[in-house]
Amino acid sequence: MTPNRLSYAEALYALASRGRFGIRLGLGRTQALLSRLDHPERTFRGALVAGTNGKGSVLALVGSALTAAGYKVGETPKPHLVTYRERLQIGGVPVDRETFASLAGRVLAESEAVARRHGDPTEFELLTAITFLWFAEVGVDLAVVEVGLGGRLDATHAWDGGVAVVTNVTLDHTDRLGTTVEAIAKEKAAIIMRGDLAVTGAWGSALDVIERRSRRVAAPLTVTPPAPLRAVDRDGIEVELGRLGRVRVGLRGRHQAANVAVADATLDALESAGIARVPGEWRRAGYAAVRWPGRLELVAAAGREILLDGAHNPAGAATLAEAFDDLAPFLRPGRPTLVLAILADKDIDGVIRGLAGSAALREARVICTVPAGGRALPAGELAARWEALVGRIAEAVAEPAAALDAALSPGSGPGPIVIAGSLYLVGAARAILVSDPLLIPDPPLPPPEATR
Repeated sequence: MTPNRLSYAEALYALASRGRFGIRLGLGRTQALLSRLDHPERTFRGALVAGTNGKGSVLALVGSALTAAGYKVGETPKPHLVTYRERLQIGGVPVDRETFASLAGRVLAESEAVARRHGDPTEFELLTAITFLWFAEVGVDLAVVEVGLGGRLDATHAWDGGVAVVTNVTLDHTDRLGTTVEAIAKEKAAIIMRGDLAVTGAWGSALDVIERRSRRVAAPLTVTPPAPLRAVDRDGIEVELGRLGRVRVGLRGRHQAANVAVADATLDALESAGIARVPGEWRRAGYAAVRWPGRLELVAAAGREILLDGAHNPAGAATLAEAFDDLAPFLRPGRPTLVLAILADKDIDGVIRGLAGSAALREARVICTVPAGGRALPAGELAARWEALVGRIAEAVAEPAAALDAALSPGSGPGPIVIAGSLYLVGAARAILVSDPLLIPDPPLPPPEATR
């Protein structure tokens, strides 16, 4: 089928317009699309990473170590912050605009035939096919792929790389995955296939489910408790990591002790599967140099220290609260400011309670806002919810740029700013605050007539 010749802006619009199809779990459309592309996903192996929290950190840690060891590794961090291109990376470098547009045109052309039989592929299904096609054509040595939602019916599960990872399981996406930890764990554990090596950092009843799945498909399972934490400072942590001994991790937050343990076990599994070997010196180098934008990322602007973190579910909010308490002694003194947005379909009360658990945020100025996208709780409603649950006043500033201006104003004082509750908000703030040559924001989407 003749590829659609698209500009980058046209490719963005064509993908974003698929949002009208929403989230439709199932593998049929993705499998049919990959078949029409001659199965690019069969040309490389690697690790598929599921879990409630920590997927992105594990992907970043594993990818950084593999890159340090000289491998050409494809990575799929998600969701993106400021550009779709973030979702397709090799060695931490996003795909260029021209290549992305070309790939999108080819995949969209094939999707027309798929739609006639299976229904229109969703935005995420198209992005998954684009990613696998690019990885195949540039010849990655291996890939580390992050699951989008759940596992069993997620588009990424059309690929089996040989190593399956479930970081942890808590309540999230209960409208689609189930209302109990056990039900959600069953969805995530389904990525473990016969012939795989499996790794998990889960515990309790979720671990029971994952262990049953591994036994059922005869997949050897490595269970990894968090690495013993030895130090926490402004720029990361130090842990005791098995045979490596004391190791520096360039990600903030004591919860990264669990993620680096899972990452290290994933590298062991990749070696046992004959996919890649990363000696200790390169693991150390990769863990120390790892970069994960927008996740407990500390930046500076207008003389202020600003902590960016999605914290979009209760567990993530509690993790941010703990991390900020750890970081506070290393930051400039003064009353902190919290800029907050939460999507309406999230556990809003759970996120608020998680953030309110921070001692360092107890007297913070709270500014509620609404990132673009239409799914966030209105700023006034969020502010009222904060006041009802926490008993302290919160302000409502609808536009994120105006909310950020308010946080940076002299009236807020010199204290640190925390931007949290939604990666859409973090992305919008990061685009304003950080000049990053690797993450240049996408242009505004063109009007529909521009794509005709």
